[in-house]
Amino acid sequence: MGDRREGDVTVARAETAFVCLLRLVRPEAFARPTPEEEAAIEAHYARLKEEAERGRVLLAGPCLDGELGVLIFRAASLAEARAFVEADPVVVGSVMTAELHPFRVSLLALR
Repeated sequence: MGDRREGDVTVARAETAFVCLLRLVRPEAFARPTPEEEAAIEAHYARLKEEAERGRVLLAGPCLDGELGVLIFRAASLAEARAFVEADPVVVGSVMTAELHPFRVSLLALR
């Protein structure tokens, strides 16, 4: 069963997705990252961009207040989702902590 359109909204097919909330360990890193934090954040961005191009990452970005980042991505299971998040350079480098939740995309605007 695939996605279907209803006007300018896509009603998404049921699939396993996860939302990950990422929080900086050192809040000052949002405005003034150390060289190590900056390198981890750049690697994090490159990885998510590549996974978005593959269709795994559906949405990713930081909240503009610097409080957290949001990542919504596809994974076949909780174990796979956990492994994906735990391999993220910002998690490996202890720049951010990750909070993972199962998520279902029900509606997706096209414009």
